[in-house]
Amino acid sequence: MSGRVLVSALVVGLAVGMIGRWAVPGRRAAPLWLTLSLGVAAALLGSIVARLAGADINELPGPRLTIQAGCAAGAVLLALLTAGQRDGDHSTVPNPPDAGRRH
Repeated sequence: MSGRVLVSALVVGLAVGMIGRWAVPGRRAAPLWLTLSLGVAAALLGSIVARLAGADINELPGPRLTIQAGCAAGAVLLALLTAGQRDGDHSTVPNPPDAGRRH
């Protein structure tokens, strides 16, 4: 993998991570560093998948960027949606009767 491919994976992963944080509504349970690092890792994985599929990732940037962005978007979206499943307002453990009272 050339330096150009690594730099494009870094840029695409960071961009998709930021856009994913902005596009998914609601409270963010996943930290920013997690979405950014998942975006970069998935974009690198997209480069590897494109290379294994036979695309010349060093010469043609279009297919490479498309596959990188698709992999990164899928990973970031999956992380944000699964991290958002936990809702702190609806606890399954009931409060004891004297919760909140000072002794």
